[in-house]
Formats: sequence, structure tokens, C-alpha cells
Amino acid sequence: MSWKKRCATSAKNSAYLLIVKILIVTLIAIFAFQICMASQGENLIGIPAPEWNNQQWINSPPLRISDLKGKVILVRFFMDSSCPFCRASAPYLNEFYSAYKIKGLVVIGMYTPKPSPMNVPIEEVQKYVKDYGFEFPVALDNDWATLNKFWLDRVPDADFTSVSFLIDKKGIVRYIHKGGQYDPEDVKEIREKIEDLLSAE
Repeated sequence: MSWKKRCATSAKNSAYLLIVKILIVTLIAIFAFQICMASQGENLIGIPAPEWNNQQWINSPPLRISDLKGKVILVRFFMDSSCPFCRASAPYLNEFYSAYKIKGLVVIGMYTPKPSPMNVPIEEVQKYVKDYGFEFPVALDNDWATLNKFWLDRVPDADFTSVSFLIDKKGIVRYIHKGGQYDPEDVKEIREKIEDLLSAE
């Protein structure tokens, strides 16, 4: 083999190896991200949900978890109606509320302003609640106190703040959706979890 051919072959092999290395690194990164997403908050399953102390509410007088023992609670943290994840998930929250409220499900919306805690007037949040069509209780979490207590203090590397919690009749966290919009598989899983928890003693 001539020197030129050897150089060309070597260059091709080097390019091939580089492509393979890039693919391997990419696959490892994707796998690591999926593991991270799957593990976020898993240690919170099976422990009591922390109590909240939100004072401003829409569609309801102030509620506390301790007042809702015997009920299944679905809590979703959300922001204003410009959020695509919130807009995509809102119809499912309304669907869960309509389908299961008479069976003992309480849906709670927790409004958290973005990009950081700030004092948002209740009149402004009422507009978002109307935009989403929420008829269930909504609490203002302007200082992120409940979001921090439920999620960010315990999962500081969380990818989303729009997290959802399913809490059983005894106040124990039984399911966490780690944020973003609900996809069809999420909706199916949440519905099944709700039905299981409602049927449990």
C-alpha cells in the first residue's frame, strides 16, 4: 500500500472512530439524563406530604392537608397562562376534577410566579385561573414557600417547578409527576393512580 493510500485509510479510520465516540458519548448522556429524571423525587414517595400554609385562595376558603384527611389530593404547581406546559396540562386537571370530585378527589392548583418569587395580585391570578378554566381550589404561592417545602428544598436539581403530587387519604405522597406537560402516558398513569387511591381504605 502506498503512503498516500495509507494516509487516506488512516484518516477514514480516525473519522469513523470519532463518529463512534461521539455517538457513544451522546447515548451515555441521554441514558444519564433519563436516570436522573426517573430518580428525581423518588425518595419522597411513601412519606407524609408537608403541610402548607397559603393564605390567599381562589374558588375556596383556605385549605390545609390536615383538613383533607380521607380525601385523595392532586396538587399541581403552575404559572401564568403563557406557560405552554401549563396550558397543555390544564385540560387534564379539569378532566380529573370533573370525573372524580364526587368520589373524593380534591384537585389543588398552586400558583407560583416565574421566574422567581414575587407579589402577584390575586386579581391577576384570577385571570389565569379563568384562562385555564379551573373551578377547583387554587392557592397563591407567591413566595414559593410551598413549592420549596414540597419540592425544591428536597430536590434542588429539579428540572421543572411545575411538579404534581398525588397524596393518599392518610396524607402520604404516593405519586410524583416531575413537571412539564402531561403526555398521554402520564395521563393514563395518573388516572390509574387516582382510581387506585380512591378505592383504597
